[in-house]
Amino acid sequence: MNSLFHKNQMLQLISVHFKEIIREPGILFWGIAFPILISLGLGMAFTKKADTTRKLAIVETQSTTNFPGDTNTRFSILFKKNNLKIETDRDGYTNYEIVLHDELLGNSNFHFVKTTWSKAMVLLKRGKINMILMEKDRKIEYHFDPLNPDAQLTYLKLTKIFSNKGVEIKSAGDIIKPLTVSGTRYIDFLVPGLIAMGVMMSCMWGISYGIIEKRSRKFLRRMVATPMKKSHFLISLMTVRILMNFIESALLFLFAFLVFGISIKGSIPALIMIFIAGNIGFAGIAIFISSRTAKTEIGNGYINFVVMPMMILSGIFFSYHNFPDWSISFIEKLPLTMLADGIRSISIEGAGFSEVSFISFILVAVGVVFFTVGLKIFKWH
Repeated sequence: MNSLFHKNQMLQLISVHFKEIIREPGILFWGIAFPILISLGLGMAFTKKADTTRKLAIVETQSTTNFPGDTNTRFSILFKKNNLKIETDRDGYTNYEIVLHDELLGNSNFHFVKTTWSKAMVLLKRGKINMILMEKDRKIEYHFDPLNPDAQLTYLKLTKIFSNKGVEIKSAGDIIKPLTVSGTRYIDFLVPGLIAMGVMMSCMWGISYGIIEKRSRKFLRRMVATPMKKSHFLISLMTVRILMNFIESALLFLFAFLVFGISIKGSIPALIMIFIAGNIGFAGIAIFISSRTAKTEIGNGYINFVVMPMMILSGIFFSYHNFPDWSISFIEKLPLTMLADGIRSISIEGAGFSEVSFISFILVAVGVVFFTVGLKIFKWH
């Protein structure tokens, strides 16, 4: 009598499918090792560390010119009551460091950079600081985006430092001045990053996965019989994708303009130049990634290997200066970081051709090199 459930047959099928998976090194890497590497990267940025570093700018005024030596300012009182540590960071700024000790939540290092208002605004727009402090008539003005939770937390911790060191906050009448003008808000930082990420995701998934899927379904095999050249086929894919990215990015910017009032402060032709350069760069990488792979599972892994680390490291949703200092120089050289920083410099800093021409050249060079190699090793089936 036939049974609806055959135990031995089911066990054999399970064994076969299991062996099929474990015998494919790529599947094991993308399914096990790669998520571990991603969690490591996120953990470096967000988990509790022995010391959390927050950088702030102190704008020079008449009362802070002699900071920290002047004994008549509230800043000088603060630094006098602390073990002041002076160091120079990788950007050449002199930092005055104060440590807020907290055994329960971890220590907080505050790096105070003495600079001018214009330079402080540049640092703020680039995500290197999240607050600007000024002192007028012995009153401290806190300038930060009220929608930035990290800036709010920084403010609360700063008030604790001042009150603990004998510098009373309430009696002094400190002032919070929200930064709500275009270019200083978190949304102004976010939208250029989203545009850059959209370029990367569209090229990598739209081109790479499309080619890999066509190859796995034997569609590319049929094209061998046609007089079509590989270069024409691949360039046509890149052209269509770049045009689509223009439309998608324009709609995103239009939405942000209408809803949040963002604007482009720099050169629009320069913005178009670096946008095209970024598309060429990632399209070339996409062609290289998909040049020989026939399995969609492996193709997914290759694409994620390129996309996920840059999406986390390149400062799309938060400043990449949250990562350790030793990693910043590497992160700044990633294609997505260069594209996002270039778009931000034009959108919120007013940059032009001179500021982004070198970045555009690098992105185009990356795209050309990867496209040339990918075209050389490309296979139809």
